[in-house]
Amino acid sequence: MDSKRILIFPGGMTRSLGYAQQARSDGHRIVGASSLGHDPARESYDHWAYLPYVNDVDFMSALEEVVQTHDIGAIYTPNAVVWDVLNARLPGELPGVRLVNPSPMSEVTAPYAASRKFAHDLRNNPLSFPTGSSVRDLPTDREIAALYHHVEAIPGMCDHDKIRALFSVFSSAPKGDVVEVGTWWGKSAFVLLRLACLNGVGDLLCVDPWSADFLAQDAGGIVDSVKVDADGAFDIFVTNLLPYANGCLNYLRQPSAEAAARYKASASVRSPEFGQSDYHGKIAVLHIDGNHSEAAVRADVEAWCPLVCKGGWIILDDYVWPYGDGPKRVGDEFLEDNAKRISGSFVMGSALFIKLADG
Repeated sequence: MDSKRILIFPGGMTRSLGYAQQARSDGHRIVGASSLGHDPARESYDHWAYLPYVNDVDFMSALEEVVQTHDIGAIYTPNAVVWDVLNARLPGELPGVRLVNPSPMSEVTAPYAASRKFAHDLRNNPLSFPTGSSVRDLPTDREIAALYHHVEAIPGMCDHDKIRALFSVFSSAPKGDVVEVGTWWGKSAFVLLRLACLNGVGDLLCVDPWSADFLAQDAGGIVDSVKVDADGAFDIFVTNLLPYANGCLNYLRQPSAEAAARYKASASVRSPEFGQSDYHGKIAVLHIDGNHSEAAVRADVEAWCPLVCKGGWIILDDYVWPYGDGPKRVGDEFLEDNAKRISGSFVMGSALFIKLADG
């Protein structure tokens, strides 16, 4: 590890403070700097320096003094103007000092470029499979890119192949409710919500107890050893989905079987965060991603799959799962037992997608 210090300038920017925390965790020695006479960020650093503004004629000489005084070998700056100046002048004036981060402008715009690429690739290489149903056009490039961009900011696991498949699922889904069993932080819920809205399918109901009492799923194996905060996960779910709900989403914080009975008894759901939601009582798209033990998956399938309407979709997540075969066993069993009412199925990403026949 380089024994020289990293200068973080301007030290008070949000991204600077985040980088400082990570750099300390990685064992780097850091120095904060600012052009302000009094910068509250100074309290966040053990070592601090003053530098004039980057357009000051004395900036480079002042920087050289700071480099020598604090034994600086690298500089981190999230300020695009400062980065451009240093990128142009460091090689000639302070050749022993390097920038540790790429251009802040490219860092900011790179996720948007990735979103546009995802949209372009999806529209130019759409999934094609027989559905027996009429198929809607894909959303616009900007709508696809926006969905991708926002879902990438939500923690959780929803691989890109699965997202691509979901675009095709919703293009042929009938009208009805969209139900997700097992929501946690809300990553896949966001995809389901946006695709349901873009395709005019129906409202989303998220079912999850968000309780540690229902998390054990592989008989005490490595998955169960991961420490999680169920109440915190619920708060994260609400934070992630509340800005996008627009009256089209609600939740039941109950075990799956209890929630299914509640849904069958009344398609009306009210919550403090999302208000009143009146569902159709028939499911157009069902996404099962709850507890992955074989018994739990089978219970979810038995409770919810009979409520999926003709022409609807059933998605069994983690059908391909490295920590157990509960979802695969139950999925294969469902395919065999219901072959006559299934029009097609496929596996993409980690999920099994099943399309029920229209008739």
